[in-house]
Amino acid sequence: MELISSEKGFELVHQSGNWVLKKEIGFSPVEMLVASIGACGAYVYEKILTNSHIDFTIEKVDISYERTEEKQAKPLSSVAITFSIKVAEEKQGKAERALKLIGNNCPVIQSLDPEITVVENVIFV
Repeated sequence: MELISSEKGFELVHQSGNWVLKKEIGFSPVEMLVASIGACGAYVYEKILTNSHIDFTIEKVDISYERTEEKQAKPLSSVAITFSIKVAEEKQGKAERALKLIGNNCPVIQSLDPEITVVENVIFV
């Protein structure tokens, strides 16, 4: 991976077009971290549901976060991931219990400071 400095700010070089890492133009580095947590969690949840033989469709993933305002750098304090999924009613309990497996199987979540809490929720649509 390579970052380059441009008139727009720092850009992450990508073959399909660079990603600007500046909140006013694209996504801030903190937002990219939060998006990475959500995406990794979603891919892991898909794998868990598939391995559990649960038919599902993930409609969307909402991610929210909070920062510690008392600390100078205002680091992340918590991230909430909410999966909106379609699952047969008889499999919903199993799909809900599968949430607890995400954190231990997601390399991004495993790489976070332990002070950052990640909470996974599911909404059945």
